[in-house]
Amino acid sequence: MSDHVPDHAPDHVPNNTLERWIGNREQSMDHLDRALVARVAATFGKPCPAPGEPLPPLWHWAFFQNPLPGAQLGGDGHPTRGGFLPPADDRNRMWAGGRVEFLRPLRVGIEAERVSTVTDIQEKHGRTGSLLFVTVQHDYHQAGELTIREAQDIVYRQPAPPKLSLDEPMPQADWSQTIDPDPVLLFRYSAVTFNGHRIHYDQPYVTGTEGYPGLVVHGPLIATLQLQAFCEANPQTRPTRMQYRGLRPLIANRPFQTTGRITGDGTAELTAGNADGPAHRATVEFKNAQSQESRS
Repeated sequence: MSDHVPDHAPDHVPNNTLERWIGNREQSMDHLDRALVARVAATFGKPCPAPGEPLPPLWHWAFFQNPLPGAQLGGDGHPTRGGFLPPADDRNRMWAGGRVEFLRPLRVGIEAERVSTVTDIQEKHGRTGSLLFVTVQHDYHQAGELTIREAQDIVYRQPAPPKLSLDEPMPQADWSQTIDPDPVLLFRYSAVTFNGHRIHYDQPYVTGTEGYPGLVVHGPLIATLQLQAFCEANPQTRPTRMQYRGLRPLIANRPFQTTGRITGDGTAELTAGNADGPAHRATVEFKNAQSQESRS
């Protein structure tokens, strides 16, 4: 279900600027079907929650998709721009990062709603050229209550050679997991999230058109693996907020580590990377699991 208003904008914003996309709103309904939950669980190698049980953190990214026919997709596999999101046809799209607030758990097998709003558009200039940053806020409701609030930062950049290393070491860590991102993992995550972006599964496209040395690991997949490792290393806690940011891409068939350390009372720092340095960073705020469950 979609309540799509591509031309909504404040009256004072000129219609010939990208800012007129600010205020665009889109609504999606989903039943959090257990069959798809089982596929997500298999992708991550985790037990499948039963109907009524909490959906693990960040698994909600597999839901609330608005499927479009192939004729409405661009050459990169994403929906054609200029609808809900502003046009940026000559640039490559990346998920730069975001912020997530976990208020209450979404529960499996129960209808829920996501309301998405374009809240900010900014043009910036970096070392690789002009960058267009678009921020989208997502509010998730279930049983009449707000469960998750998040903001996603999407960046459109002009074609340029990707930065594949960061000249700094991985930080010291309290825990670490090694991930082998083979093409099957990337394909399955694309499938369960209905993500058509060709950089994750189309080897000729990603190397010949966008200039990467191989298939690119999804940013949301990395963030989910980071938070999953945190929860496994700290089972007595429940995350309440997460902020994450991509620094450089990770490439399929090149193992990387998800590491983390407690930095204070109720805070942790997470890093994903390899011998070429950090690739994704995140901070997590958390509470004792018992106190969190008493609220939900």
